[in-house]
Amino acid sequence: MSKSTDIAALFDQYVMHTYSPTATLVDGSGCKVHNPEKNTFLDFTSGIAVHNVGHCHPKVVKAIQTQVATLGHTSNLFYTTGQALLAQRLSKLSLNGKCFFCNSGGEANEAMIKLARAWGHEKGKYEIISMQNSFHGRTLATLTATGQAKVQKGFDPLPIGFAYAEFNNLDSVKAAINEHTVAVLIEAVQGEGGVIPATEEFVVGLRKLCDEKGLLLLCDEVQCGMGRTGKWFGWQNYPVKPDAFTLAKALADGIPMGALVATAALSDVFKPGMHASTFGGNPVSCAAALAVLDVIEEEGLLEHTSKMSELFVEGLNVFVEKYEQVLEVRAKGLMVGLVVEGSAKEIVDACRDNGLLCCVAGEHVVRFLPPLNVKETNIEEALEMLGDALDSVYGGEEAAE
Repeated sequence: MSKSTDIAALFDQYVMHTYSPTATLVDGSGCKVHNPEKNTFLDFTSGIAVHNVGHCHPKVVKAIQTQVATLGHTSNLFYTTGQALLAQRLSKLSLNGKCFFCNSGGEANEAMIKLARAWGHEKGKYEIISMQNSFHGRTLATLTATGQAKVQKGFDPLPIGFAYAEFNNLDSVKAAINEHTVAVLIEAVQGEGGVIPATEEFVVGLRKLCDEKGLLLLCDEVQCGMGRTGKWFGWQNYPVKPDAFTLAKALADGIPMGALVATAALSDVFKPGMHASTFGGNPVSCAAALAVLDVIEEEGLLEHTSKMSELFVEGLNVFVEKYEQVLEVRAKGLMVGLVVEGSAKEIVDACRDNGLLCCVAGEHVVRFLPPLNVKETNIEEALEMLGDALDSVYGGEEAAE
């Protein structure tokens, strides 16, 4: 098949409609992707914060090819070098504890929920407080932890053991604590909830509150981890540490992989047989993840992310000044949201028509997630395409005076 329409027709006939795809992509390199008709798109979705080092980075591709030709899979009945090395590196970059590997963000958060419950079991503690407008996955437990009714709709009865508080409101969290509370779960930046960073006052207050009440502080880093915010992990933008956090998405640059990283105090809560994953820590996934870590370090992408974020946000704020319908820019590193009146999807569709791929984060936020190695010229190109898209939607006469 060589046409976008043919591929889309086959897809629609045989793939369950859990998504609504809008374009057909066949190859990519760096920030650019192409459809079967050889049209080029500037990709500022990065597979939804997955390709943090860009599409088909040569070092990552080589690592995958070498590993899959050497040892593709063993299961966790056996030791493998890559898994040990990856756990060591993630631990030393963060909490100096241990890791559990799985295949996705939902699985990683499910593991973290189970870890918290296992830790609190003897004390009769099992309830986790998560935040309104959060997003933690699509399993029954993680969609219940997700503070969005639209994600939970149609899956009743939901599991017990979850309560909700207002993000960035410490008093709301305090009010939700009871004798069964075991942990508080947050995102350093709410991604699906609208690109909303946690305030330092909130995170520091949560750490103090959890310490006082004997609770765990858990952090979902699935979208904002692996350098996305200009730090290795989003929680490192704050002067405190969680007791455990999760990774996925960008960890292995598109090879399915998730991880739970915990402090030394929590690292031996799970005993053999309590939790498992057949494919978790697969040699190919670990090889890809190790290569991603190398690229981020060797190319100085944490510092680069902060510089490109400043440039991009500066350019986006021009549109806030120009259009009364463009309300504000929210950003932490290269996790960027443009808040608009009305439909964000309309802007996303217009951007795609102009050659720029972005996505929504709720009804009113256009979300941009470019690769961390995005170039200044790519930023300039994206701003030009976005400007054309906004002109087409709002029109020159709609611009604010």
